[in-house]
Amino acid sequence: MSVLIIAEAGVNHNGNMELAKEMVRKAKEAGADYIKFQTFIPRQLVSRYASKADYQKKTTGSEQSQLQMLEKLALAYDDFARLKRYCDEVGIGFVSAPFDLESIDFLESLDMDFWKIPSGEVTDLPYLEKIGRTGRRVILSTGMCEMWEIREAVGVLETNGTRDITILHCNTEYPTPFEDVNLLAMHHIKRELRKQVGYSDHTEGIEIPIAAVALGAAVVEKHFTLDKNMEGPDHKASLDPAELRQMVSAIRNIEAGLGDGAKRRTASEQKNCAAARKSIVAKRDIVEGEAFTEENITVKRPGTGISAMKWHQVLGRTAARNYAEDQLIDEDV
Repeated sequence: MSVLIIAEAGVNHNGNMELAKEMVRKAKEAGADYIKFQTFIPRQLVSRYASKADYQKKTTGSEQSQLQMLEKLALAYDDFARLKRYCDEVGIGFVSAPFDLESIDFLESLDMDFWKIPSGEVTDLPYLEKIGRTGRRVILSTGMCEMWEIREAVGVLETNGTRDITILHCNTEYPTPFEDVNLLAMHHIKRELRKQVGYSDHTEGIEIPIAAVALGAAVVEKHFTLDKNMEGPDHKASLDPAELRQMVSAIRNIEAGLGDGAKRRTASEQKNCAAARKSIVAKRDIVEGEAFTEENITVKRPGTGISAMKWHQVLGRTAARNYAEDQLIDEDV
């Protein structure tokens, strides 16, 4: 099965529907399978006392509260319904992560292919129960999580009826320092929970998500933006459309290169055996009736004669005809 690539638009549309639609087009052009948005009612998501994360203060200033920031970034439910229809027209999958209970109800009406649960909701019990009761496939991000918290969240989803769960390793810092990525944690999650795993990336560049695919990620999620210099909390830690296209292309190449794991000669290299392998040849001129010894035979390319692996079987046998130097020794020596 192909790696599922999710282009995370998030709130990088800055609350502008036309920007959101352009992001849909760019994600499709880049080759992503899905574009993902974020659906929330600001006053149901954060209290007026919630401060911004440090990275948000760096990118948007500290004057506004988190609520004030999100009120400027939110799209209306009708906008998401229109985006879903637009994605269908363009030919890319639509998904949006809900951040409150009412938004779960709305998004369920859009009949998305799966739920994307953001890292911040892993410890929200009423939220997890409501998602679980839908029975729909879940992709769960796990930034900021301890292993026991992931196990608890998966347990809640399963208890409430959802068993098709893919778990994304994630680090919730924007951008994530490379030394904090810990990609091998994907293997830990898979061993512990026996679930399909993937990776949600917040590093700069495309190297880490590509490496995640090489390590077995079945899903890759990456933020992207139309312009890294736009105002907003996530633009600077996102890929631009050209970088997104490069990432998708690299992932598809890695995916093709992983193969099925069985070691065998491929059709593409079969033709090179003759040129690269060696055969037993005459080291000097040999006359008919002469015994083959280490003094009169040797091993050289091409590999179209007797394999050098039969060296000891040929030694001591008698030449059935004359051989010139470098001539291949016949099978019927």
